[in-house]
Amino acid sequence: MRRDVFQAIADPTRRAIITLIAIQAMTPNAIAEHFDTTRQSVSKHLRILTECELIKHEQRGREIYYQLEIDKMKEIDKWLEHFRKIWENRFDNLDKLLAKMQNK
Repeated sequence: MRRDVFQAIADPTRRAIITLIAIQAMTPNAIAEHFDTTRQSVSKHLRILTECELIKHEQRGREIYYQLEIDKMKEIDKWLEHFRKIWENRFDNLDKLLAKMQNK
């Protein structure tokens, strides 16, 4: 079964992993050090994020490093942009209403 990016980011641990590797590529052990869970659990999260193409891995010698796949994150941002515009419009309308109420 192929997961989509929204299933992947629904989990708080996976969001935290994304935040960690957004700054720099990390090994699974380095990532696991930030969580109070097993290495196998972190590996499961990494596998899901990889399947959804939110992260990619690169072999460097004997180590595997995971890094953020920024283009996939842009897809999420593009989807959220629609909602951002709706809320900005609502806040603008609220600002206008509050200004109108203050002037009375």
